[in-house]
Amino acid sequence: MTDPTVTPDEATPPVRELAEIPAVEVITRAAVMLMSAAAEKIGLSAEDPEDSPHRDLDEARRLITALAGLVTASAEYLGPHAGPVRDGLKSLQLAFREASAAPEEPGHGPGEKYTGPVW
Repeated sequence: MTDPTVTPDEATPPVRELAEIPAVEVITRAAVMLMSAAAEKIGLSAEDPEDSPHRDLDEARRLITALAGLVTASAEYLGPHAGPVRDGLKSLQLAFREASAAPEEPGHGPGEKYTGPVW
């Protein structure tokens, strides 16, 4: 039940100004968005990734490469978030390799020019 004394504006949390958000949070949010989009494009949200209507490995390659560039460029600023973000990137790179009909050699997959070979 809703409280009749609370107006909708009071119930909505205040929107934070972008200038107030720490850089590490902005970078981490961008990384999570890239990871989520890449996972969708690989088809990982579907029961059978090959049948996913969202599967598009060309798009996934672009997203993973962008993520790898962001992670590589910002790793020193991510502190304790760096490890989980790197792990997520590596998982996507491996999932991409598994989803590819003709997987590239290690070192030539999406983002590997930034991260090095993924095994």
